[in-house]
Amino acid sequence: MKMAINRSVLALAAIAFLAGAGQVSAQQKPLHNYQSGNKDFWTHPPDDWFLGDETEAQKGLAPPSGPATGASDAELANVIKKVQPTLPKGFKIEVYASGVLAARQMAWGDKGTLFVGSFGLGNVYAITDKGGKKEVKTILKGLNPPMPTGLAYQDGALYVINVNKLIKYDNPEANLDKLGDGKVVYDDMPSYAAHGWKYLAADKDGWFYIPFGPPFNIGIPPTGNSQIRRVDPKTGNAEIVALGVRNSVGGDVDPRSGKYWFTENARDWISDDLPSDKLNMISKMGEHFGYPYCHQGNLPDPKFAMGHKCSEFTPPALNLGAHVAPLGMKFYTGSQFPADYKNNILIAEHGSWNRHKYQGGRIVRVIVGPDGKNPKQEVFASGWIEGDQGYLGRPDDILLDKDGSILIADDWAGAIYRISYSK
Repeated sequence: MKMAINRSVLALAAIAFLAGAGQVSAQQKPLHNYQSGNKDFWTHPPDDWFLGDETEAQKGLAPPSGPATGASDAELANVIKKVQPTLPKGFKIEVYASGVLAARQMAWGDKGTLFVGSFGLGNVYAITDKGGKKEVKTILKGLNPPMPTGLAYQDGALYVINVNKLIKYDNPEANLDKLGDGKVVYDDMPSYAAHGWKYLAADKDGWFYIPFGPPFNIGIPPTGNSQIRRVDPKTGNAEIVALGVRNSVGGDVDPRSGKYWFTENARDWISDDLPSDKLNMISKMGEHFGYPYCHQGNLPDPKFAMGHKCSEFTPPALNLGAHVAPLGMKFYTGSQFPADYKNNILIAEHGSWNRHKYQGGRIVRVIVGPDGKNPKQEVFASGWIEGDQGYLGRPDDILLDKDGSILIADDWAGAIYRISYSK
């Protein structure tokens, strides 16, 4: 896969050279700059809205694209070969399913069907076991916007969230060939596609925590964004539980305390090493976590601090590192892993783009008590990054299996991995 990427880079370089010396070189081009603080930008963002306002030091950095058809069997075998040596002793990684293009959040059905959302394709998948072989079926396609990244299963129904609609599909495991249109159970949501992809996490009452990202890198967010809501899918009632949140695409409820923890991607275009992405815990209703005024708990924004002090806002429970892009996370509640893993947080880090040398692209383990104090993180699995900017895969969600193993979604490779433990 790295060779294919290198060939593409060389081809593009040749085209640019042959276009003639009369063209302005990349180094001479002006920095990208956007007037994102107006409604026209939010409702009709440019295709490269995610770039934000470039800096000279990081000029030219942009998100890479994965293989459109996912990773081949040989490439996935190479991923396993790279990741296995990084695991703690006794752990094993294997491919659970392939051909799950742009795989994002996962959820189990009552009968063992694995449902998977997707990023940018408009697909939702169902993975079933057919005589020991995993069959991947596309059960929803062409959703618009094409961002059904978040989903959940509860009370015999599949819930899919797609930017501005939470849709319920009753009895999906009996209707995999024809789910129907479903029923919209909540739609009081902005329609901005930028940072509009979402994640679902249910609490003990069956309400969903849903994050709402701002439609740009940095700026004063439009009303209804940069927050986390708690939504009852039965009634459509909702409440705002957190403010000042940038881009969260992962969270889970602590089984010990009932509090909601969530990952957060910090802003881009300050530097390779600032600011840090975060792990947060909501301890009371309506907390403000700092965006856009303050980052990583102690870094006032150079433009948008506007007189605010970081002490005004709730600090992160843990700073995870700059541009590691933490996404899906789960408290480990299984019994297969060693006892000291119980109630630890496992986080899938999607990996950098706004950094000259990528980091993240791994699974980290966070050891912390229910009070959220004195957390400690360590790398649990890595190997998805090769060299400075070569992705072999990009982990983005974690799900506990009934036997106590975990599944990991990878939208770059279009695959699901399984990590198990044996003494």
